[in-house]
Amino acid sequence: MATFKTQVVSDRQDGAISLAVEELARGNLVAIPTETVYGLAADATELCAVQQIYTVKGRPSNNPLICHVADIDMAKKYVAVSPLANRVMQFFWPGPLTLVLPTRPGFAIAAPVSAGLDTIAVRCPRSETARQIIIELGRPIAAPSANPSGKLSPTSADDVLQGLGGKIPLIIDGGDTPVGIESTIVGIVDEKITLLRPGSVTADDITAAVQTPVFDRDSQQITAPGQLESHYAPSSRVRLNATEQQAGELLIGFGEVEGVLNLSPSSNLEEAAHNLFKFIRNADKRNPNCIAIAPIPNQGVGIAINDRLRRAAAPRNQ
Repeated sequence: MATFKTQVVSDRQDGAISLAVEELARGNLVAIPTETVYGLAADATELCAVQQIYTVKGRPSNNPLICHVADIDMAKKYVAVSPLANRVMQFFWPGPLTLVLPTRPGFAIAAPVSAGLDTIAVRCPRSETARQIIIELGRPIAAPSANPSGKLSPTSADDVLQGLGGKIPLIIDGGDTPVGIESTIVGIVDEKITLLRPGSVTADDITAAVQTPVFDRDSQQITAPGQLESHYAPSSRVRLNATEQQAGELLIGFGEVEGVLNLSPSSNLEEAAHNLFKFIRNADKRNPNCIAIAPIPNQGVGIAINDRLRRAAAPRNQ
């Protein structure tokens, strides 16, 4: 694996977008901000570049990547967009919603992006920086979270530097990501929508927008990113649904359950999602025996938060 003196450049600096595009065009990886978390970007059409993502992250080869596009027209070059998929895109793009759709014949995306599946996950990010990089490159970028595989997703440039410093040439610093958790992922087949990974766009949001029910996945087969049982994990053990701090623990509270940190004293689930990885990372740096986390209501964005917490607390034997 190549080593680099990793450069961190503000997205407000003149030439930052062009610098990122130049690195991508050379076949290198660049960490970029999105509205969800920071992504580890590669030109999605270049095999060697995409393979580097798996190497740098230590990512299992059966875990597909999200292909980020500039708009719906770019997506249609690579995936089959049904009328229902088009309605979903029109309503939620750009934004934190990924669609897993069948590939088009002769599509030019590098094979590791789909991890051997006949579908590709596509998303148009809301982040202006990410979208401008894609537009200038003129091709989609494959961009999973910019962290070692299985670890906490990065919500700041410093998080990326701590995890991948020396392994990539460039990080574009766009400040803290506003959403704070990864995108919602849905699959659309035969005009049926299936929730593959919950996120800040909820199943109820989608149903209300397109007047179509969203079904839960009925298989444990990996069909989209973020489905590994152990994922988003700090170094410390994680105990869920804690209402008090035990010896050797650091408690992260929510609402009326106070802790050393509190995801949202006002019980706001969007605020809790924004703070989730940042606070767990902060707690982990204090090296407790265990990070205890208060109960989170399993509704709205809380469904996505609990999904991340369950995976963070899962046995780490994978």
